[in-house]
This record gives sequence, structure tokens and C-alpha cells, in this order.
Amino acid sequence: MPGTYNKENTMSNELLPYVEVNPSKTADAVVIWLHGLGDSGNGFAPIVPQLGLPENMAVRFVFPHAPIIPVTINNGMEMRAWYDIKTLSFEDRADMEGVQRSAAQVEQLLQREIANGIPPERIVLAGFSQGGVISYYVALRQTEKLAGVLTLSTYMCDADQTRQDWQDSNKDTPFFASHGAYDEMVPIALGKSAYMNLKEAGFNARWEQYPMQHNVHMQQLQEIASWLQDVLG
Repeated sequence: MPGTYNKENTMSNELLPYVEVNPSKTADAVVIWLHGLGDSGNGFAPIVPQLGLPENMAVRFVFPHAPIIPVTINNGMEMRAWYDIKTLSFEDRADMEGVQRSAAQVEQLLQREIANGIPPERIVLAGFSQGGVISYYVALRQTEKLAGVLTLSTYMCDADQTRQDWQDSNKDTPFFASHGAYDEMVPIALGKSAYMNLKEAGFNARWEQYPMQHNVHMQQLQEIASWLQDVLG
């Protein structure tokens, strides 16, 4: 199996539940888009029409729901999260057992698409905030080349800062990292640091920032739509 994951940490062998937005004809490309903390796959699904992709682009969007787990910094409240957050410090914010568990579950979704006839080079992995952390983790450990990697308002977990498990398979794959200049949840410096980490390692990465907080921006969506047409058109 592609990737480096601790399969023993998966909570279930069942596929993650998800919301799916299908094109008008049989899909020949897929975008797997991961939401942020406390959200669900329903949160980003309404963005698809706003992207205004041409009808001849037969792209299916898959928005998985993260597991419901207690989150330490939120007083142990249970919510959808890709991993627990035990401290406000970004140096060790991401619970690595949770990151590995979620990465394995996202890998299952990716492999399902490949098994159903979508080549890996026609699959984009995307993620916002916590979902972006998982997207980086999965994509950088892939042994198969993806179409692209899209990360929004996010950072790299400590395991990715070391680059020890990164593969070279996606060095030429377009990475599009974007962030809000006034992000109050994930400081823009962390997003820029992730981008610089990619560039220093020789990856094909692009960086954009927008006048927003921890959300999405219309100009950002327009540029994402254009980028998707470039990598999947």
C-alpha cells in the first residue's frame, strides 16, 4: 500500500462516511477535500458550484466526515476532528496517533477511487486547517503521483517538519498552499513555513495569501478553480 501509516491505529476498517458532489457525466477525476476541526463534509460541499468549473470537466468531489472524538483543548468536548489537539503550542499541537489514524482512513478513500478506475494522477487531495495537516501528511508519503495537493489555512505537523518519511513521487506535483493574512486560528507564519519546507525540499509549490481570517475568500476560490483546471483539465 502506498504511504507510511500505522494501520493498527485505525479505529475501524470501515470507509469514512462522506458527502459526494458528482458531475453531470461519468467522473474521470476526483477531488478528496478534508474539512477543519468541528466541521463536517457538508461544510465545503456548497463550494463546488461556486468554483464554476466547465461542464466538460467531469470531476467528482468527495468530502469525508472526520471521526467524532473528544478534543482536549475544548474541555474534552466530542466533535468531528482528524486528531486531538492537546495543547495550544503548534510545536506539538497535532496528536500523532490521531494523525496516523486519519491518514490511514483517507488513504483508504484514495485507494477506493483508484480501484474504481480513477488513476492517481487524476486525483487531487485537498484540506482546510486540520484537514490540510492530513492532506500534507498523506500526500508527502505517497509512492504514486497525484494530480495536485491543495491546502488552505493550515500547517505541517511535527512529523512533516523533519521530512524523514517524505517520498519523491510527488516532487513535480503542483502544491497550492493558501492562507489568510489575518488568520486568528492558525497564524500565517505557520502556513508560510509549511510552504517554505516544501520549496526547500524541491517540491513544486505555490503560495498565495488573502485579506481574510480563518475562512475562505472569493478571490481564493477563483484561483483554486483556475488551478484545478490546470491540473485536471
